[in-house]
Amino acid sequence: MTLSARLWLWGAVLPVAVLALVLLAADELFHAALERSLDQALLAQAAIESVSLFDGPRNEPHLHMASSPLVDSVRPFAPEGVLFGPDGVEVMRYPPPVEGTPHETVAPLEQPAEPALRTVAHGGHRHRELVVAVKSPKGEPYALKLTASLAQLDASTDAFHQIGLLSTLATGLVLVLAQGLQGRGLRRRLIALRSHLEAVRAGELEKRLEPDREGDEVSEVHEVLGQATERLQAARDSRERLLADAAHELRTPLSLMRTRLDLALRRERSVAELKTALDETREEVVRLAMLAGRLLDTAAHARPLEMASVDLSALAAAAVASLRDVAAQRGVTLTVDAPASLIVPANADALRQALDNLLSNALKAAPEGSIISASARETAGAVQLSVKDAGPGIPEAEREAVFEPFHRLRGGPPGTGLGLAIVREVARRHGGRAFVSPTIAGAEVVIEVPR
Repeated sequence: MTLSARLWLWGAVLPVAVLALVLLAADELFHAALERSLDQALLAQAAIESVSLFDGPRNEPHLHMASSPLVDSVRPFAPEGVLFGPDGVEVMRYPPPVEGTPHETVAPLEQPAEPALRTVAHGGHRHRELVVAVKSPKGEPYALKLTASLAQLDASTDAFHQIGLLSTLATGLVLVLAQGLQGRGLRRRLIALRSHLEAVRAGELEKRLEPDREGDEVSEVHEVLGQATERLQAARDSRERLLADAAHELRTPLSLMRTRLDLALRRERSVAELKTALDETREEVVRLAMLAGRLLDTAAHARPLEMASVDLSALAAAAVASLRDVAAQRGVTLTVDAPASLIVPANADALRQALDNLLSNALKAAPEGSIISASARETAGAVQLSVKDAGPGIPEAEREAVFEPFHRLRGGPPGTGLGLAIVREVARRHGGRAFVSPTIAGAEVVIEVPR
């Protein structure tokens, strides 16, 4: 079933059907209430007539409704009254009978003690009848019959029918039109999302969704899908750029190795010359191994991170302790500035690798006799891990570019150019960021993650 059909069914057909059922039930209740009111009016009139039926001169029976001064005003809706004598013959009637109207007979003794109400039809109309047995002061049995037309009641019910039917039809028409417009708009928006997903599946990540300003759940899906597409494109561009840069970085040492081997094999070489060629080739192999390791680290950080409670103070202390011997060989002092404990939800292995990368870069840049400080501190809503050295620093113009893969500072220490790229990726995947903090001397790189 299509979405438009569901909207029509649940938003138009079903409400109209429920409304129709409610109106039918209301019609029955309305009709029953009107009949009940009419019965009560007949019973009240019968009670009045029964009490005062024989209060005339010489206790002769008479109908008070016939002598009422308002008789002409109430005649259109007043009940008809007929009094029957002990022999069942009609004694009097209100209103006066039309000439030629046959007389009725009702035997008083055959009437039940309780008032009897029934609905009868004559003259093409329905009537409500009430027969009451009464006795004269002399103990003679009489029967009083009151008859009220149901024409006005039926007319009111018919009017209610017409109003209810017109209201139901009008409501149904409005709902069908409204749901039709709503379904068409929703269908158009969903088709746009489907077309976009088909384009994404085909690899067309450059295609952008038109803005959706409806402000509902579909708009939220629209926004999330647009952001996901942008991130996919950014990831693809980053991957392609990384592959291109990696290919370039790999090509250079491989070319150097091949050139040196070709030169060594072109003619007979002495042992010293061969040893030199092999030493130079080994340096390039070491460089290739480092580059391959960094590339593997970069690929490893593409997998989901498992978070747990991590003590950043202990993490910083462990990272510094593992590099103290290397720092001592280079004449550099490593220090830790952190509180006794600083717990955050994070991935310990990823943060440790990022911190190791920062310390390794600082050791390469720091001059002999200088101090490298690793810090863990808490800020407003976040925590920071940072490494500060006393080296030549990072130019302000390159403080963002250093986090790009294979970017190396001109005149800086040798390396693969992937260390800070991994640091930024670790921070990003923790929901934070990595940045170079402005300093007067040296360089301070900060990893900031939310608390």
